[in-house]
Amino acid sequence: QINKMFGTVVVGVGIAGLARIRDLMNPMPSSPSEHLKLLGFVSRRSFGNINEAKQISLEDALRSKEIHAAFISTENRSHEETIRMFLEAGKHVLVEYPMALSAKAAHELWEMAERKGKVLHVEHIELLMEEYKQLKKEIAGKDLVKGTLHFTGSILDENKAGFPAFSGIARLTWLIDLFGDLTVTSATRVKQEDKNYSRMTVHFQTTNKKPLTWIEERGPGMRREKKINFCFTTGCLEDFPQAPRSTVGLFMQDQNLFAKKLLDQVSKEELAAEKWRILRCLDLAEVIQQHCEQPEKICS
Repeated sequence: QINKMFGTVVVGVGIAGLARIRDLMNPMPSSPSEHLKLLGFVSRRSFGNINEAKQISLEDALRSKEIHAAFISTENRSHEETIRMFLEAGKHVLVEYPMALSAKAAHELWEMAERKGKVLHVEHIELLMEEYKQLKKEIAGKDLVKGTLHFTGSILDENKAGFPAFSGIARLTWLIDLFGDLTVTSATRVKQEDKNYSRMTVHFQTTNKKPLTWIEERGPGMRREKKINFCFTTGCLEDFPQAPRSTVGLFMQDQNLFAKKLLDQVSKEELAAEKWRILRCLDLAEVIQQHCEQPEKICS
């Protein structure tokens, strides 16, 4: 394993894909990422080369014996199909969240990866942010009374990004990681097509029957930010704790984690906990979507 190298390909060169290419070409010295070697990238647009990385066709990427792993940075809608193709071709996969836009697809892909003995890694840089790590430390061991996580941002094209419970699954991941398993008690969604505005409100209960609310709100000119209000028996937390800036970029941290998995350096317990969290969040995202898409109950 020490000298083992994994040929990789990046699929999709949006913001995340370009960050992936950059990080693969400049791995952190003596980190697991040094075992990854970028052999090219795939895009529907025609680039030729990006830095020293050369563009290759999807067919060549799937067929190549030199390529062992794919980094999938396409739009959300095409994640499922792209993961499936690379797993079928016997490649390991790193994919940006959400891994799929339905829970059923996610479970099928995970089973497929296990059957083929391949690593399926879903990027969750939201858990690697310093502000989040500090927040998690801050609330460890405290008893929740109630809480709200409110996200705002600019509008997304849902045809590409999927339903807000899926495109915003990073927020759901925070809540599950901070407070353990949740059940959805209700979920509604307001959408004003003409104003390009969308607001999803989800009410959860923790296993201790405490209420949590997640609001995902998007509209023109909305600043991208998260507001928290978590109340504990000891008091309320309304601001993120101060956090130092990390010296290692989030995508690089994620890439190192993927490389560790390829090198068999992640414990079975960690892998199992991560699998549970990822699939649980996707299951909940689907429940939320179903709640929101139910026809309004007419109350007379």
